[in-house]
Amino acid sequence: MAPSDCCVLCGGDGAWAFEPLARELAAALWVDVSPLPGRFNYVLFTDTVPIPDGCASFVPLDAIALAGDKRRVAEAFARHGVPSPETHLFDTWDAVQQFRASRVDAEWCLKFPTASGASGHRMLTNAAPPKWWPAPFVVQEFVRLERPEVYRIYAAGGTTFGWMARRYPTGATTSPWVAHARGAQYERAGDAPEAASTVARAALHATGLLESFGCVDLLQKPTGEWVALEVGTDGLVNHVDRALSDVDMEHEIQRRIAKAFWNWVGTAPPWGASWRRREATG
Repeated sequence: MAPSDCCVLCGGDGAWAFEPLARELAAALWVDVSPLPGRFNYVLFTDTVPIPDGCASFVPLDAIALAGDKRRVAEAFARHGVPSPETHLFDTWDAVQQFRASRVDAEWCLKFPTASGASGHRMLTNAAPPKWWPAPFVVQEFVRLERPEVYRIYAAGGTTFGWMARRYPTGATTSPWVAHARGAQYERAGDAPEAASTVARAALHATGLLESFGCVDLLQKPTGEWVALEVGTDGLVNHVDRALSDVDMEHEIQRRIAKAFWNWVGTAPPWGASWRRREATG
């Protein structure tokens, strides 16, 4: 198998948003960035979905689409019994309000279904969202913590790795949504608890990401139970945040992806005995 049969697919009107990551992945995988699909593709963006017959995607295209839509994630979690905060989908705002009135035993939030970085999320009140808000509405139990924090586990090629905490710095202005885009920072958190790893693997399996590349965000309820919030991967509308302020972890993510990619292709990787980034040429 020649490396020219493989590429980071990044072309079309939205490709500009993925270009920095495309260059990083090309160096990690030892392949080129191409606007046209090859036989084996790490898909970041393309105007043509599905890609042509004979062209395969390392991260399954359906898994990419699922990870970008919290409604589909909620359905997949429910179908596979993945522990997660109680979540409901409602076709109408009236149904949302009827549910809220019947469940005053908990706090609830309204999640924007295709948001990244918690953009658009809000606590559920009687105030209706804008008329353009997509239905069904995603209503989820809000787990209030003394110190808001979310944990992240990654997976590549069927193996989970990493255990990063996302928290607001001491003294910083906080938000109910512990998002990097809102000022939360990543930090190493040691080894993942076995219970958290089990939930993470279940979430990644349920969404079709375990064998390729993805991540899952989790939190621990005050009861001690670990629950999965959502999953993420690269491609089409989103990408997994690599800005961790931890160079070793950033490189580990790329190394793991590269190894899993070439295992998927089914041939020896082009870097030789041990992985390293390909040096820029030209």
